Amino acid sequence: MSIDPSSIPNFGAQPNPQPSGPAGPVVPDQDLVKQLLDQMELKYVVDDEGDLAAPWEDFRTYFMFRGEGDQQVFSVRTFYDRPHAIDEKGRLLEAVDDWNRRTLWPKVYSHTQDDGTVRLIGEAQMLIGTGVSLEHFVSSTVSWVRASVEFDRWLVEELGLEKDLESSDDEGDDED
Repeated sequence: MSIDPSSIPNFGAQPNPQPSGPAGPVVPDQDLVKQLLDQMELKYVVDDEGDLAAPWEDFRTYFMFRGEGDQQVFSVRTFYDRPHAIDEKGRLLEAVDDWNRRTLWPKVYSHTQDDGTVRLIGEAQMLIGTGVSLEHFVSSTVSWVRASVEFDRWLVEELGLEKDLESSDDEGDDED
């Protein structure tokens, strides 16, 4: 099974072409995801657990397969690296709840680490064990990646984090 390169939606304003491939359902695998990421021109690595990860500057998106047989699940999970203080958790959760109400994916939740910092994780899943159409798999995966990127942009704007980023850049400049 292969994906026609012209079928991969890009991140620009052009319409999304439709993938061509098998007429019936397919059970996606890691090789298919690698092919899709290559065609989307996204860099990726395989971690120690064998999962694919596409790194961005402030987050990492993992493409994971879990379960067996007809219960196998494909999950796209994004770990946002920006730490948030525990005393900001209420405000952060309000923003995340707003995102989750207004969007289909990724569904975002918080994780408080042992050191008290709060980080966010976004996730979308698809049951694939009985097979899915190649078109559905490709369009869903591309949409999930786009939405993961968009969430990070939205959160920065929603919480005014660009000011924090700019001031930390300015502080670093003063030390030089």
